[in-house]
Amino acid sequence: MTTPTTGGDRQNPAGVKTLAIRLEPDVHTQLTLIAQLRGSTITDEIRKALMAHIAGIKENTDLASQAESALAEIDREAAARREAIAHLFGNDQEAAKPRAARGR
Repeated sequence: MTTPTTGGDRQNPAGVKTLAIRLEPDVHTQLTLIAQLRGSTITDEIRKALMAHIAGIKENTDLASQAESALAEIDREAAARREAIAHLFGNDQEAAKPRAARGR
């Protein structure tokens, strides 16, 4: 579950999402011990683990290829919707205009 934040207090700075996770008791105990030994918090340890996980995924070329395919599909769907809206509201010239290709 994620909850957007709008305030700027210390516990929930603006732009930070709150995420609730469920952990088995033994995993929680181990995580608590790791945080204590490192002089850290459970949140910081989870954040470090997630950043390492994301960094590893970014190196996965198969996933990058899937992302490119997903972007192409998004572009196709958006073009079809633009065309449908233009036809629906009688603005066929706008529908015929080519759209700029999505860049990186």
